Amino acid sequence: MRNRCLTVWFMAVVLGCNFASADTIRGIGMDFVTIGNAGNAGDTRTGTDSGYPLANPYGCGAVGYNYRIGKYEVTAAQWQTINTAAGIGNSGTWSGNQPAASITWYDAAQFCNYLTSGNKYSGAYKFDIGGNFLSTDRVSSISTYGTTYVIPTEDEWYKAAYFKPNGSGYSLYANGTSTAPIAGVNSNYDWAIGAPWNITNGTQEQNGTFDMMGNVWEWNETLFYGSSRGLRGGSYYFRPQYDLRSSIRGIYDPYYEYYDLGFRVASVPEPATLLILGLGGLFLHCRKQS
Repeated sequence: MRNRCLTVWFMAVVLGCNFASADTIRGIGMDFVTIGNAGNAGDTRTGTDSGYPLANPYGCGAVGYNYRIGKYEVTAAQWQTINTAAGIGNSGTWSGNQPAASITWYDAAQFCNYLTSGNKYSGAYKFDIGGNFLSTDRVSSISTYGTTYVIPTEDEWYKAAYFKPNGSGYSLYANGTSTAPIAGVNSNYDWAIGAPWNITNGTQEQNGTFDMMGNVWEWNETLFYGSSRGLRGGSYYFRPQYDLRSSIRGIYDPYYEYYDLGFRVASVPEPATLLILGLGGLFLHCRKQS
């Protein structure tokens, strides 16, 4: 009996490690890439880039767990489906497979909550019944719902963009190099297109993502001064390749919305980790019966 249970446990963990990167959640499909190398060192490069430190902030990108991050920015079509179902009340900007934009941080948080729980006020982001934001609590959300969808922290976003998949350190751009992508070809910035392009356009980046170098700015979960939240990645509208670099970060009020401001979703814990946690009880149960 014990051997059979161990075999079931091992096979399930192996399957979890090869978990499909596409989720169907509340009526929408979302593609994810797994970001491994848990416990990696943060970015400690010295030197400056256009007057900003190469590692900005120093030590950024250190993440002690595996997680998944959206392969693409949330699209306008995905936004509209969840916005209608959840009653978020923000129609956003753009359409179809262009990225959703004009999204406040609070609206992005409610989007993630609805994916997690089916309730825009319940999940990693706590709101009162009047819709006022209270706090962030990923731990309780994972305990209650298991897989939890979130706005990536600055460390999670930074690692997914700039940490080299072979674990050798960080790059200046998400393409894995210190050479800027070609505007309008590899990424959408500097008015090369004049509007956000569809999320599948451009070139896949070093960790399997698209458009972490432009298209729209992306919210981060990380809290800064007062209630302000971070932004990363640049956009089609703003300055040229300057904004796409690891050395550049933005900070905005969470109520701010603009037609080049969107987000992508992260997922914690990574499925293999969640499966191991769930199977821990099965393993103990099998031992008791052996």
